[in-house]
Amino acid sequence: MGNREDLLTGAKKCLHDKGYARTTARDIAAAAGVSLAAIGYHYGTKEALLNAAVQEALEEWATDLRSVLDTVADLPPQERFEAAWDRVIRSFADNRSLWSIQFELIGLGDPATMAAFAEVNRDARRALVGLFGDFGHSDERSVLLLGTLYQALLGGVATQWLVDPGDTLSGATLQEALRLLAP
Repeated sequence: MGNREDLLTGAKKCLHDKGYARTTARDIAAAAGVSLAAIGYHYGTKEALLNAAVQEALEEWATDLRSVLDTVADLPPQERFEAAWDRVIRSFADNRSLWSIQFELIGLGDPATMAAFAEVNRDARRALVGLFGDFGHSDERSVLLLGTLYQALLGGVATQWLVDPGDTLSGATLQEALRLLAP
């Protein structure tokens, strides 16, 4: 790997170990085994590097999850929804720090960071429809609405899991609750 890739790997390690706000440029340079000046040369700022690291970590999570969800792709829509959500909820345990980092970013409220995070979230909405299903809706508006709903559910379920993993909705109970809203 080159310095750029080493920095990205070092930044992801620091994010998982220390979180966003507590990670310093020196931490990243040490974890990457490169000079402190390499951050400025390759990314401009520590924040730009950390944002790139968060985005890559989210993409890795989505790729891993997508490969697992491919195993349920042929199920009928309601069964797929339930199985997919069960797998997502199980993935929280393996990615606790990634979810904590996302909530930390929201709490920081830095405009540049929030703009980068918002862009990643907009792109994620379409991917979530691919993961959880479009339920036969393919028009642009429906796909965006479903993606936004899935994103809201994902954030809410992640919050519940971070606070109280034992009392988090399952795929079945999530689907049951949604049926209460729209029988």
